[in-house]
Amino acid sequence: MLNNWLKTTLLMAAIVALFGTIGMMLGGAQGMLVALLLGGAMNLWAYWNSDKMVLRMYNARAVDAATGGEFYATVADLARRAGLPMPRVYIIDEAQPNAFATGRNPDNAAVAATTGILRLLPARELRGVMAHELAHVRNRDILISTISATVAGAISMLAQFAMLFGGGDRERPNMIVQLAIMLLAPVAAALIQMAISRTREFGADRGGAEISGDPEALASALRRIEAYARGTPMDAAEMHPETAQMMIINPLSGGDLQGLFRTHPATEERVRRLLELARRGI
Repeated sequence: MLNNWLKTTLLMAAIVALFGTIGMMLGGAQGMLVALLLGGAMNLWAYWNSDKMVLRMYNARAVDAATGGEFYATVADLARRAGLPMPRVYIIDEAQPNAFATGRNPDNAAVAATTGILRLLPARELRGVMAHELAHVRNRDILISTISATVAGAISMLAQFAMLFGGGDRERPNMIVQLAIMLLAPVAAALIQMAISRTREFGADRGGAEISGDPEALASALRRIEAYARGTPMDAAEMHPETAQMMIINPLSGGDLQGLFRTHPATEERVRRLLELARRGI
């Protein structure tokens, strides 16, 4: 738990520093002060509200025992096995098979799955996927991933509006500086996300295998999801690419370019590690 709180603290510090750097480049010392205050306020807001914002982005609808059927029952059983409070459960009306977890902590967690994944996967593989998401909850990854998704979007928006900052012509920053901010700020936000995302997936794969007791099911699900996700775009993810790192499989249709800023480990390596766990009887 201490390690994850340290990661969260470092993430928030990096975000505030990035905001401050952008502000200084755009408006000097005064711009830096305003941006630092904005970054601090954004962190505070994201801590309390980022999970709700992400769920709204995907038009997720809450389900319960009466409306969630076997899916809800599966999550409830896995939460008991993991020793976790029952999370809120959501379904997203998207054809692409995918899933994610969000929230501040295990007491305020939510898991969401697309209608595509519910149709695609057999019960055993769906169980493996949701065990993976609950492992994120148990490992307390969800706060880090949700805050980073929310603030990365804000940084990208700030970069897009860089050309509008400043006062008169003599007060406006150099055009080259503005263009550099517009191009590099989103890259910096992506790098922050990459730094915290890849290792989390390996940990959640292992944790999901332990919770479900079936690493081969999760390995099979990952192969199947990736094969279908490649040919099935997810409009909400394309509109909010900063949330891609929250998903169990990268939802973006970036082709070969997505490998430059890959937020997920290669699926082949994830499968290999899961099958190794199965061979060792874990």
